[in-house]
Amino acid sequence: MANEHGNLSINSQNIFPIIKKWMYSDHDIFYRELISNACDAITKLKKLDLIGEYEAPDDIEYKVIVKVSPEKKTIQIIDNGIGMTKDEVNEYINQIAFSGAEAFLEKYKDKTNEDQIIGHFGLGFYSAFMVADTVTIDTLSFKDGSTAVHWSCDGGTEYDMEDSTKDSPGTTITLFLNEDSYEFANEYKAKEVIDKYCSFMPVPIYFENEDAGQQTEDILESEVTDKDTVLDTYVKDAVTEEVEKEDGTKEVQEKEPAKKMAKIVKRPVALNDIHPLWTKHPNECTDEEYKAFYRNVFHDYKEPLFWIHLNMDYPFNLKGILYFPKINTEYESIEGTIKLYNNQVFVADNIKEVIPEFLLLLKGVIDCPDLPLNVSRSALQNDGFVKKISEYITKKVGDKLSGMCKTDKENYEKYWDDISPFIKFGCLKDEKFNDKMTNYILFKNLDGKYLTLTECLEENKEEHENTIFYVTNETEQSQYINLFKETGIDAVILTHNIDQPFITHLEGKNENLKFARIDADLSDSFKEETSEDELKEITTTLTDVFKKALNNDNLNVKVEKLKNASISSMITLSEQDRRMQDMMKMYAMPGMDPAMFGGNGLTLVLNANNELVQYIVAHKDGEHTPLFCEQLYDLALISHAPLTPAQMTNFVARSNKIMELLAK
Repeated sequence: MANEHGNLSINSQNIFPIIKKWMYSDHDIFYRELISNACDAITKLKKLDLIGEYEAPDDIEYKVIVKVSPEKKTIQIIDNGIGMTKDEVNEYINQIAFSGAEAFLEKYKDKTNEDQIIGHFGLGFYSAFMVADTVTIDTLSFKDGSTAVHWSCDGGTEYDMEDSTKDSPGTTITLFLNEDSYEFANEYKAKEVIDKYCSFMPVPIYFENEDAGQQTEDILESEVTDKDTVLDTYVKDAVTEEVEKEDGTKEVQEKEPAKKMAKIVKRPVALNDIHPLWTKHPNECTDEEYKAFYRNVFHDYKEPLFWIHLNMDYPFNLKGILYFPKINTEYESIEGTIKLYNNQVFVADNIKEVIPEFLLLLKGVIDCPDLPLNVSRSALQNDGFVKKISEYITKKVGDKLSGMCKTDKENYEKYWDDISPFIKFGCLKDEKFNDKMTNYILFKNLDGKYLTLTECLEENKEEHENTIFYVTNETEQSQYINLFKETGIDAVILTHNIDQPFITHLEGKNENLKFARIDADLSDSFKEETSEDELKEITTTLTDVFKKALNNDNLNVKVEKLKNASISSMITLSEQDRRMQDMMKMYAMPGMDPAMFGGNGLTLVLNANNELVQYIVAHKDGEHTPLFCEQLYDLALISHAPLTPAQMTNFVARSNKIMELLAK
């Protein structure tokens, strides 16, 4: 073949996607593109063998080799696939954006449905010029009588093409890296990128460091398990020795020969898993395999709670595994990872068009060959089909969870505390998921029993119809919890941040339903029957005394006769005001008084049956009365919310002073 020099022709309506510096957002993506092209070349050849248009050698081992040279600043991607003729190089390389994969599939679409051709756009090869000053191709087609081709280009629009010395079918692409990209020839960097993008490509990928040499080591034969790795063996000379026998005579014996020594080289191991777990049928996978896959892919050594294996062929092809990790932390800080693949080629993490937002809290992999990707395979084109995929994934998750609640309630309850933030977030974000899960939302009550919404309402139906009391902090609200337990009123534990918007959501979905925090008000069940007139005078007295002692004219004081006389004081905050307070915290307005927005703020409830309260009434002008008032107020605050540092300092100092008074 005569040497040829020519200009690259453009086969694209938009030139910008093919400009080497603009085509991809991440320069390391070239590894994915070139290796996936190499896998394509092998997959094509295997297909031709399958349909009888090519007869592969019996001993052929299809593979892709990535060879780096830090010294030469080069990277080679080598495959033993279909190769190219000169005409095919002209068609697929010199005409930018002509898709070889699409042309191949179109030609053979009626002869095989085993479609694992990765490339779709014919642009991947040119990603090499993001990191290389010069790129060469040496290729030999599988076709009989083909001549090997050498192609080179320095990144401009001109190329050179001539005969190559390559003598076996396949393609070798060599990148001569530019100064800014030498790091990609580093063995550790290269393996890191290959692991990121190519861990599950369908053809074995091997790695070689050209400058490292053949790494060998001497070991004892007893350690040699693979005889194919033995390069050279030798035996030390046997020697004799004189040995004394039991009867005292001596005898010359031959010593046992020294163990054989072997110089071996470790057999290379593929960097990728060509049969990832998600490609198998769920019935073929064991629990241990699911857990091992989770550890290997996500480097999380805490066992997942459970998982969902997605396996769908119609109306679109989608496979994957979604894992439910423990997520009983603040939901804003949860960081899940859903890895999206296209025919076992990594595309991106957490693409929201495909993965419903609430599922991004999980960890998992999804492989969908039908995804309408853009030319760089790094983002999705707008397509209604994508929405259907998202809806399918949501449905499968809902089916799994509802099915578990129906058939394996014990485990469902065991997992609930960990998975409830995820489920509640899903209900807030997705209407269909909410409808699916309505009857499978659980609430843990004060006795640790898990109830549905309907069962919660039944618990307090007689006295508090349509009202569900809840606890946000079991420690701070322990005094209120004890009151509820004493009177047989139930409440549920809602300690997660997401619970506040979730109960508002439930109230909006269920007419007349009301959630009230356990310290929002005191139930009549806690009080003795008494008339307003009976408490009127004592209320006036205590209000004046406490306002003066606390120097707070806006203080709300309420006096009740509680059945439990050991309780001296409590703080209540109406549910409306509490939610206003939560909203202010959310918008970084801590410390603002709800009264500014029409709320009443905190109410100090004093128990007229308590001896200390009675002492204050009897000694309203006493020397130490202000001290006792301050102490009662802080005791009430402690059971409502944490004290500020200043309040805690004063509380401790005051407690010490009271003990000193008692000691006198």
